[in-house]
Order: sequence, then C-alpha cells, then structure tokens
Amino acid sequence: DEQVRKVSSEVTAILKSDPNILGNPAKLRELIETKLLPNFNFTRMTQLAMGRNWARATPEQQAALTREFQTLLVRTYSGALANFRNNTIEIRPLRVQPTDTDVTVRTQVMQPNGQGIPIDYAMEKLPDGRWQAYDVTVGGVSLVTNYRDEFNAVVRDHGVDALIRQLQSRNK
Repeated sequence: DEQVRKVSSEVTAILKSDPNILGNPAKLRELIETKLLPNFNFTRMTQLAMGRNWARATPEQQAALTREFQTLLVRTYSGALANFRNNTIEIRPLRVQPTDTDVTVRTQVMQPNGQGIPIDYAMEKLPDGRWQAYDVTVGGVSLVTNYRDEFNAVVRDHGVDALIRQLQSRNK
C-alpha cells in the first residue's frame, strides 16, 4: 500500500502542479510511462488476459501480445488521467503479513461531487523484493477478466496472430 500511496501522491502532485499536462497527450503518456508503468507486470497481465491461450502462442507472439496490450492499457490510463482534474485518491487500510507475496491494495478515487470510484490493485512481490500490479479492478470489474472473453473469442475464431493484428489496429 505504501508503494501505491507514493506513486499516487507523485502522479497527483504532478497533475496538480502542471494542469496543462492533461491536455497534452505526449506529456501525459510520458508521465504514465515514467511513473506508472514500472509498477505493473504487463507480461503477467497479458498472460492472465489470454488465459489458456497463452500457452498456444509462440514466444514471439507472447512478446507482441504483451507489447500491444501494454500500449492499449497506457491509452486507457491516459484517458482516465485526462479526466482526473480535481479528484483525490484514498488508500484503504491494508492487512498484510511480512511473508505475503500476493495482496490487493484497495483505493477509492474521490470525485469533487463526493462520489467514489473503487480501484483495487492485485499486486505480487517479485523475487527482488519489488511489488508490481498484475490486475486492476475498477468498480468491481477486473481489467484482466474484462479482456479475457474478448481475447479468447478472437483466438478461438481466428488465431493468435489475428488478436495481435486487432490490438495493433486498436492502438493506431
């Protein structure tokens, strides 16, 4: 939770100190790439979104899927941050044991109108001691699960390469 608190505070401070960043897609993307991306395990996210079809993909396809899924998620986060404006982020108390290697950090994005949007981060402890998120649940909907049905349908009907092409097209 301390990591989520730190990153949230840094990003919020940057957004508030430079309000023009929200209208500048390049600056917003740079903020996401430098402050948020290092805290996510996109390979695991893609693997979970692919489900059983991950094993059907070659290493090259897995790399392409991960790259395209990461790009898609960066675009998603850019859109969400562009609408951030005067919101604040509250981190919910976390109960964790020192030996835990998988936790869910619960947050609430508070909007100026008082409405809160729950955003939970499923995080894993890496062998080097760092923590990375491998799923994000917004309003009770898992990002990974949300894409799994779509990904599985495309792979089932058209194959892994078709999914890669679809993600590339969506990212253009």
